[in-house]
Amino acid sequence: MDVLKPRWTSASFLLYLGMFTVLAAATGAYTYLSLQYGDGAFVGWTVLMLVVLAALGIGFRRGGAWIAAGLFAWLTVVAVATFVGAVFTWWGWHTGGGANPFDGWHWSSWALAMIVIGTAATLLALTRFPLLVIPILVLAWYVVTDFISGGGSWSAVVTLLIGLVYLGVGLVVNRVHGFWVEAVSGVLVSAALLFWWHSSTADFALLAAFGVVFIGLGVLISRSSWAVLGALGLIGASVHFAIDWTTGSFTFFTGPTRLWVPIVVAAVLGFLFVVLGLLAGRRRDEPVVG
Repeated sequence: MDVLKPRWTSASFLLYLGMFTVLAAATGAYTYLSLQYGDGAFVGWTVLMLVVLAALGIGFRRGGAWIAAGLFAWLTVVAVATFVGAVFTWWGWHTGGGANPFDGWHWSSWALAMIVIGTAATLLALTRFPLLVIPILVLAWYVVTDFISGGGSWSAVVTLLIGLVYLGVGLVVNRVHGFWVEAVSGVLVSAALLFWWHSSTADFALLAAFGVVFIGLGVLISRSSWAVLGALGLIGASVHFAIDWTTGSFTFFTGPTRLWVPIVVAAVLGFLFVVLGLLAGRRRDEPVVG
């Protein structure tokens, strides 16, 4: 069976834009309705929105509009999560964490996550739409991390390990779904590194170094997502150094300034991107995007 893959066209751009716009509107509607009605009535509203989104997804699928059907299947997953969360709240079950989402025993949150994972997996099997991989991966990371850690550095270690596992999985599954597996893995690894390295000059130097590593890995495995994350790391480190070296401290133009520093930093960064781009261009394999 062929693996379907969304193509980047004007039509697909508008469909994705429409999906995210509907998601924003649904989020606003959920917020408004939760403030206007009690818990029981809010459950009813979530059922209505779930039925509407699911019906649209089914209608698009029957009409052969595969991308639209997949996008509304993704919105259906969000609607299921909201509905189940509303039911849990109505029943008096606590479904959220405090300031530290990994602190404590969150059995109801795990139950909610597993229901949503099951829904997304079912819709993925039916539609084969790659974007449905994301809620499965993210929620699986949350459940595992919350179960075996309580926040802080240990949660960052678990996040890093899960990110590396996802990277391995992404390398062996098909290239279309593997794109999102590897993209999520890159975000998790980046988040763990950023948790440890985000304050000192040495931290940002390490982030810059790993930015280059990320770009190299992205070229090696033909995945632009890792290259984008690496580029963002280099840009973030460059902004830090530009501000720090301009004023002598991480402040905005208080005290003596060296206004030429940001120009030099930007030029060095730009030429570094050019060099990395030329090196990447020597590979004959074209990256496959999802």
